[in-house]
Amino acid sequence: MARVIGEKKGMDIVLLDVSELLWITDVFIIASGTSRPHVQSLAEDVELKLKSADRRPLRVEGKQEGKWVLLDYGEVVIHIFQPETRDFYGLERLWGDAPRLTWETLASEA
Repeated sequence: MARVIGEKKGMDIVLLDVSELLWITDVFIIASGTSRPHVQSLAEDVELKLKSADRRPLRVEGKQEGKWVLLDYGEVVIHIFQPETRDFYGLERLWGDAPRLTWETLASEA
């Protein structure tokens, strides 16, 4: 999923292992898009890629507004922001105790 975002020019992609901090999910993928259409396009690309693998999100929020899109796939929650909104909410600061993962680590655990 992070790779799909990266291939579509998503920026500042961060993967956080929140499995020891939250019981509802294991990994946050946090990324930025440059604009409302870019954020929406990144979210749609992730959804299409996972739909082809027969995976559907449990919940999608913010797609219409395009400032912050949340795609909840259970064990992985994807947050795609416009830069200003990402700075405002500061998820990396909020979950600063969570270890960072690499894309390769996440792929090997899947």
